[in-house]
Amino acid sequence: MIGVLLLLLLLPLLLFIAAPQIRKMLSNGVCTSTAQLPGKVAVVTGANTGIGKETAKELAQRGARVYIACRDVQKGELVAREIQTMTGNQQVFVRKLDLADTKSIRAFAEGFLAEEKHLHILINNAGVMMCPYSKTADGFEMHIGVNHLGHFLLTHLLLGKLKESAPSRVVNVSSLAHLLGRIHFHNLQGEKFYSAGLAYCHSKLANILFTKELARRLEGSGVSVYSVHPGTVHSELVRHSFFMRCMWRLFSFFIKTPEQGAQTSLHCALAEGLEILSGNHFSDCRVTWVSAQARNMTIARRLWDVSCDLLGIPMD
Repeated sequence: MIGVLLLLLLLPLLLFIAAPQIRKMLSNGVCTSTAQLPGKVAVVTGANTGIGKETAKELAQRGARVYIACRDVQKGELVAREIQTMTGNQQVFVRKLDLADTKSIRAFAEGFLAEEKHLHILINNAGVMMCPYSKTADGFEMHIGVNHLGHFLLTHLLLGKLKESAPSRVVNVSSLAHLLGRIHFHNLQGEKFYSAGLAYCHSKLANILFTKELARRLEGSGVSVYSVHPGTVHSELVRHSFFMRCMWRLFSFFIKTPEQGAQTSLHCALAEGLEILSGNHFSDCRVTWVSAQARNMTIARRLWDVSCDLLGIPMD
């Protein structure tokens, strides 16, 4: 009995001591590419915080012109100045992008296309998680609207520039949570039934299905597309869930830092010879397994058509 009590008392200390090794074991994927990016142009959504910020910083460190596309421009400007100071690269810019408003998405794309002749890297990183039921400016359920439809429209609007700049890459940040996701076409906007947790999972499944269908359509174009699971990362993504914030604090020693969480996105954006793996899903800088739903190309094609219809994009 005394031994059990002693173990319980010592357990927190033992976990604290072992945490760095455990975290390292759980985050063993590191981008090893040495590629430099002078003359290259990159757009990273949601780069004013978390994984996106770390991704933008590394791209800037390698010499790219980096656009931080975010809703909070003031916060984005602070991050841009921080990155400029840390990297010595002054070509870090902030542009307004609200993925919950298609007018904002179109305005961002119009401004970018007028400003830049090339686009080599598009990282669709921004997202929302476990929001109370709400709708975007266009009436879409917030998770599917921001995480999927917003990035679907943004990618569509920038696709011509990506093709002109080939070889180029698109990276869609998804999640292991896609395993619980389903695409309920009869309830895509969550009006018949809604769960904040499952809505997030559904949107992350949509990210992978979008990646696979986009990769299929872009075969031979020089544009490669990947989806990634960044891992469980310290970020602002859990701000809407008290339970998740508590879990993050409880297991904070074992959760990836934003820098570690950015590694797989960077790997897919930078690693040489990855073009043959276009359409695949990555975790810890390696191709990884996805659910049967995420491999269903019939659902992927239907989701593409439904997304085009919702966004007013002509179907080809």
